[in-house]
Amino acid sequence: MRNIIIESLRGVPVEEHQVELVERKGVGHPDSICDAIMDEVSVALCRAYVETFGRIMHHNLDKGLLVAGITEPKIGGGKIVEPMRLIFGDRAIAGWMGKEVPIHEIAIETARRWFRENMRFVDPARHVVYQSEIKPGSPELTDIFEREVIGANDTSAAVGYAPVTETERAVYELERYLNSKDFKGRFPETGEDVKVMGYRHDRHLILTVAMAFVDRYVASERWYFARKEEIVADVEAFVARKGLHFDGVTVDLNTLDTPGRGEGGMYLTVLGTSAEGGDCGQVGRGNKVNGVIALNRPMSTEAAAGKNPVSHVGKIYNLLSHSIANQVYESVPGVREAYVWLCSQIGWPIDQPLIASAQLILEPGLELEAIRRDVEEAIEQELAGIYEFTGRLTRGELAVW
Repeated sequence: MRNIIIESLRGVPVEEHQVELVERKGVGHPDSICDAIMDEVSVALCRAYVETFGRIMHHNLDKGLLVAGITEPKIGGGKIVEPMRLIFGDRAIAGWMGKEVPIHEIAIETARRWFRENMRFVDPARHVVYQSEIKPGSPELTDIFEREVIGANDTSAAVGYAPVTETERAVYELERYLNSKDFKGRFPETGEDVKVMGYRHDRHLILTVAMAFVDRYVASERWYFARKEEIVADVEAFVARKGLHFDGVTVDLNTLDTPGRGEGGMYLTVLGTSAEGGDCGQVGRGNKVNGVIALNRPMSTEAAAGKNPVSHVGKIYNLLSHSIANQVYESVPGVREAYVWLCSQIGWPIDQPLIASAQLILEPGLELEAIRRDVEEAIEQELAGIYEFTGRLTRGELAVW
């Protein structure tokens, strides 16, 4: 029997809080670059391990760091002075039973491919230096993969929730829109480094957007500020099309800009990301596994990106807790908001957490006992299918940022 605890919470859902704050870092943000690449490397290693060894081996690559380069942005086009440096950290098995997997080469080639596919202005051969510091794992953690039943390789806790609020959805979807092919086709001067902060006060939403401009497209200061107005109008139209239930929405873009200061008063980049010269990146400092940083919610401190998808509960439970919460919310009538907590003990099977807890905000008048069994069954079902879930993680089917 699994240790499942169900309790009701007093209070109101986040949607009804007076103040709500939600952030999303886009694909070109330095932290998102680290999360995305290190998780792609994990998926590539899983594929190579299965092809070479017939099984997935121990690895955790959640200690990546992107060191900012040096650039000189300039109206009409600036220059790269010093490239970015991407450092791969932590642990991975390279050899087993007389066979080898080229872990360093896989990591670097995966990163180069990611840059080619996601950053229009970054040349992965010229603009990034790669430094692999991946080392072998500790004997005890490595031995977990030799056991008949692979256990959790950490004692770790995670929390997920459902449903998402309109603010969370608006922030997430706006960043995806700003980095869509359609938007970039109409506004090619906008880089991939986009950050959206949503601040809701009662039913008014303020969206503060930071979005890098690529300097080669900018003909003059006047052109830059005129183009900003066009983008703001486009964003306002996009938000209006979403049919969200806000009394009003305010959109602010690149609020540090100051007319009359030349390059110093505009958000200009050479490559479309602040990582080229202004901001370093690190795994785990970006979006949570559901794509946003929701400050009104409890959240795990674990970095999911890059962790192995077979035994590391810091990855598995982070995503699974959201999946369970969503299942509870959608399948059990009367649940207004669900929070699901999972905690592992190192060495124990991942389908047998130390604790699985659901904290629920219920419709007025609904007693917890009336739905307790339904909630327990939803949690049991999700935990019973955990190995199918980890298979999806292994194949990279679930986003972690």
